[in-house]
Amino acid sequence: MIKVLIVDDDSFIRESLKVLIGLDADIEVAGTAGDGLEALTLLKTLPGCADVVLMDIRMPGCGGVEGTRLIKEAYPSVAVLMLTTFDDDEYIIEALRGGASGYLLKNIPPDRIIQGIKTVHEGNMLIHPEIARKLAGFLQPSASQEAPQTQPLASYGLTKSEQAVVTSIAEGLTNKEIAAKLFLSEGTVKNYITDILSKLGVRDRTQIAILYLKNEQGNR
Repeated sequence: MIKVLIVDDDSFIRESLKVLIGLDADIEVAGTAGDGLEALTLLKTLPGCADVVLMDIRMPGCGGVEGTRLIKEAYPSVAVLMLTTFDDDEYIIEALRGGASGYLLKNIPPDRIIQGIKTVHEGNMLIHPEIARKLAGFLQPSASQEAPQTQPLASYGLTKSEQAVVTSIAEGLTNKEIAAKLFLSEGTVKNYITDILSKLGVRDRTQIAILYLKNEQGNR
């Protein structure tokens, strides 16, 4: 069962999402919050209450970007999935830098929101290709999340198979899609990703994508 915390300043949206998401047998809506700070307080008050936080970006008080940063610092294993609109590119990029696993548009069908929750819970990313192309230019690691200097991926000791996995991650593919593309099992892909994180010295898939895109940009 995937435990979800819904964070939105609009009570109607919170309750609507609670009902729609709660219809899925694999998901339990553990609670709702009106902003990022309230969500963090809930996580502290009820340890283990959420595996995934569904977070609105624009909220008065503690917005989604700051809320994501606070939650990921305190609870790195909790996945944060942003809810956004078409014109929130810079907010999305800042949220990804803070550790968000991706984003969903607010006007998509409920089944896609449910699938998105399951996707990030599995450790995958949800990044639209247009946003991915902006990552290299906009995303810079913060002082507390330093990434290695840009250099050829092979110099990190990555095998050709691992480099292919890195490229696929940067394209926004899920583990299942990477496995199909490279003719591997999902278990093998997960093992590769664990080794890649260690070799690159980064924290998560988002930073793998950032490093790859920076490398590509530097080679142009």
